[in-house]
Amino acid sequence: MNVKISGIMISAPKSGSGKTIAVCGILKALKNRGLSVSSCKCGPDYIDPMFHKNVLGVKSKNIDSFFCDEELLKNLFYEHTKKSDISVVEGVMGYYDGISFNDFKASSYDIAAVLKIPVIIVMDAKGMAFTCVSIIKGILEFKKDSNIKGIILNNVSKKVYDLLKNVIKENTDVDVVGYLPYNKEYSFESRHLGLITPYEIDNIQKKIEKLGEAAEECIDIDKIIKIAENSDYIDVHKKTIKKYTVNNVKIGVAYDKAFCFYYEDNIEILKYFGCDIVFFSPLCDKKLPEGISGIILGGGYPELYLKKLSENKDMLMDINSKIKQGMPCLAECGGFMYLHKSIKDKEGRSFKMAGIVDGDAFFSGKLVRFGYVTLTPNKDCFLLKKGENIKAHEFHYWDSTENGNLFFAEKPKKNVCFNCMYEYKNFIGGYPHIFYYSNMNFAENFIKRCGEWKNL
Repeated sequence: MNVKISGIMISAPKSGSGKTIAVCGILKALKNRGLSVSSCKCGPDYIDPMFHKNVLGVKSKNIDSFFCDEELLKNLFYEHTKKSDISVVEGVMGYYDGISFNDFKASSYDIAAVLKIPVIIVMDAKGMAFTCVSIIKGILEFKKDSNIKGIILNNVSKKVYDLLKNVIKENTDVDVVGYLPYNKEYSFESRHLGLITPYEIDNIQKKIEKLGEAAEECIDIDKIIKIAENSDYIDVHKKTIKKYTVNNVKIGVAYDKAFCFYYEDNIEILKYFGCDIVFFSPLCDKKLPEGISGIILGGGYPELYLKKLSENKDMLMDINSKIKQGMPCLAECGGFMYLHKSIKDKEGRSFKMAGIVDGDAFFSGKLVRFGYVTLTPNKDCFLLKKGENIKAHEFHYWDSTENGNLFFAEKPKKNVCFNCMYEYKNFIGGYPHIFYYSNMNFAENFIKRCGEWKNL
């Protein structure tokens, strides 16, 4: 069927230009007007959707054209946005930046083209004059089908904005739809994975209120709504997903300040298959939730809470005991680190952890592995058979003395390959963040194993 979604993508020439600030301000302004708003984040980043969802109360999810083929991408986008008046999509990195230096695949440009939504570029114009125009002109003309319909200037005053706006209009055919002045009252700090999480920001709601006010005052929100209404129609052919029926399979999912990096679609597909999802906190809870038959430990920032995690011995012992008893468990990145014998902080101090992985996690001082990978088992395992594959993403500064070798990881351009994923009984974990929709057998097989263990 042909459907039309009023959507807008907010992108930029590069990371750090102010996309998230602009998106949060626009979302807040739209919400303040009483509109039903949804949002998405291009690419595999977890933190920006947390700002959309947890700070603004706007549902948000990742949308990624490496993880999904075009048909699935459109289906997931439609299902997520179909009840909204308007959807705001935040881009990833620079507008044309894809899986490699010479490939548009998985770029904001690629996703905007598949979803047929117009684009607004956030331009950090601090310290620039005419050069700002040259960059905008280059982005506009680099691809004739760029579908860029507007510019927002970031980090400029009203006076500079008025001057630049006129120069841009004289030299391009794109509308300048507003600006955002720098204001520490609504600025967000960064860390190695991008922005710090919303949980770590004092007076976050006050910052968001200020940001919404600034967006309403300095950005032409009416114009943005009109641009979004000019989205094109897309073909959506809804696929029927085979549903494996489960009875009373309850899965405990770690969720707190230390473990909060999850793809929303992964949680949704577990629920679709009939699982009851129960959240728990390795930081604060003393034991796993009652009645669960599986554990998922997602990524996050356990390195910021090593003392508290290590001191919560009751939880560490309970998780160790359940996994050794054979309870199925999946762990990614920070969750994988948590299951090591120990984690060393940046100063080299060692903190005892759950002790399932026969190795130690440590700070490497650099980005260890970064980017998309395709994972293929080196042998049959309970999640996938040898020869099957599933897609994932890695981005971490911590490493391990024991990364495992259950799976073979291959970068998209096949120029980097390595072994990863640790196996112990019904536990499989590693640094890759896995997207379940890229091979539905993965989630189904995990749930089956949880059901089998429950019925032992």
